[in-house]
Amino acid sequence: MRYILSLFLVFSCFLDAQNNYPQDYFSEPLDIPLVLSGTFAELRSNHFHSGLDIKTQQRTGLKVNASARGFVSRIKVSHYGYGKALYITHPNGYTTVYAHLQKFSPNIEAYVKKHQYRKETYEIELFPKAEDLSILKGALVAYSGNSGGSGGPHLHFEIRDKQERPINPMLFGFDIKDTSTPVIKSVYVYPLDKNSIINASNVKQKLRLTPLKNGDYTAESIEAIGNIGFGIGTYDRQDLAANSNGVYNIRTIINGSRNFEIDFKRFSFDETKHINQLIDYEHFSAKKQRIQKLFRKNNPLSLFKSTLNDGVIKVEDSTYSIYKIRVADYKNNESWVTVHIKGAKNNTVKLKEEKVTPYFIRANQTTDLKEGIVSVDFYKDTFYDDFYLDFEVKNDTLKLHKDVKAAKKNFTITYDISKYSNEDKNKLYIARLVGYKNYASYTYTKRKDHLLIAKTKKLGTYALAMDNLKPTISSVNFKSKQWLSKYRFLKVKIDDEDSGISNYRATINGKWILMEYDYKTKTLTHDFNDSVITDTKNNLKVIVTDNVGNNSTFETLFYRK
Repeated sequence: MRYILSLFLVFSCFLDAQNNYPQDYFSEPLDIPLVLSGTFAELRSNHFHSGLDIKTQQRTGLKVNASARGFVSRIKVSHYGYGKALYITHPNGYTTVYAHLQKFSPNIEAYVKKHQYRKETYEIELFPKAEDLSILKGALVAYSGNSGGSGGPHLHFEIRDKQERPINPMLFGFDIKDTSTPVIKSVYVYPLDKNSIINASNVKQKLRLTPLKNGDYTAESIEAIGNIGFGIGTYDRQDLAANSNGVYNIRTIINGSRNFEIDFKRFSFDETKHINQLIDYEHFSAKKQRIQKLFRKNNPLSLFKSTLNDGVIKVEDSTYSIYKIRVADYKNNESWVTVHIKGAKNNTVKLKEEKVTPYFIRANQTTDLKEGIVSVDFYKDTFYDDFYLDFEVKNDTLKLHKDVKAAKKNFTITYDISKYSNEDKNKLYIARLVGYKNYASYTYTKRKDHLLIAKTKKLGTYALAMDNLKPTISSVNFKSKQWLSKYRFLKVKIDDEDSGISNYRATINGKWILMEYDYKTKTLTHDFNDSVITDTKNNLKVIVTDNVGNNSTFETLFYRK
């Protein structure tokens, strides 16, 4: 039976692989063998990964080449996210993206810096015309780096279609050596309503897995009644890397019929937020483990393919079913899990405890709450499900449930700060209290007269926090009145211990200079090769402002020929 199912699914995968994506159009963007640290659509915090993360041998500065001819259609430089990113649009309508770059090729770098100096800003987004920066296939366009939110040196590489939807680059003929089967770490089973019972319990359960000699798994048998669903913790590995990466396809079969399928081939950025409904968000919040639900509930993701009853299994009394999960990577290496389900009622049942509060959130309705100086506004369709909410205000602290419910969009928290002095009002912000020490984490806060307003997707505990500390500024690689004629870079360290840095500005002899900010090292760097410094005696002035408006000024002299 397993052989027949496997043969059928392999054939199906073969049919799926027959697509209209060009196989020889795009070349590899690096001159080294492709080894991945991240795969397409793998599960990340609040989003699906939109490309391939290509290892750069733990180095920066590798040449990044255009995968096909085209023109640079977009350039974005930011402190966070993609850092320095380049977008090339090609004649066939696709766009390739290269991110976390160290720097651009000389002509593109000059183009970017011209606009940075004109606008006096490091962070910038540009949309060159087709004739401005035309590119030949294989041409040098940048150097690999570690800019933005990168956790280490690598190249983030994407292919997008005309609708700006990222597509798995593997579909275009890129070849990554992979002969390993996906790893199944855990399987969970969920009762999907109050009348559903699993092993005499109305609470989700982790099933014991037994590995088989052929590499597959069998899970412990269950007795159940009612509507149930499964979840899986799984990852894949390629041959040349030890990273735990995402898988390509998950299918389930109940009694020989296809039950559920999710295919990580393509998605849109508008839907990537629904990842928190795909995973067991409460489990992730508590244990930082992502369990993918193998049933569809209030989730519009386009990644879902054929489903039978949305992946929900209805178990009736005195029945016997065989449930199979098949996990595959792009190279069609597969792992199977088999679960035997016996339909049986049980008179002794452990029920799931549900805390009832005065505040019931209906997902399809707007809910406005107010107590003391705090109000919270949940808009229609903020959440996926209805639930009882913990809501309590003590002094300036707001207890707003636990962060166990996934949100589709932001809700609003508002504090009335009328009772505070004008001086204190200017230093206040809304903070989310995190960790066992209740560390005050700045939540982006706007001030409107006597109100502080924050928008967030995270439930949890919030409080008013006050920041009276100014940012700190210090030189890194030079001293006051030092000669820097042989120096390539000027480096300054900036930091803020409380609300965090909002912006900075640097000038030399009153003229704005470009300084790149790396938040991971808290360093501002100026490249003397920008050739904006022509005087021998130079007065450097750096002003740094935090998120509540505290600012510090650093001034020093240096000399240069």
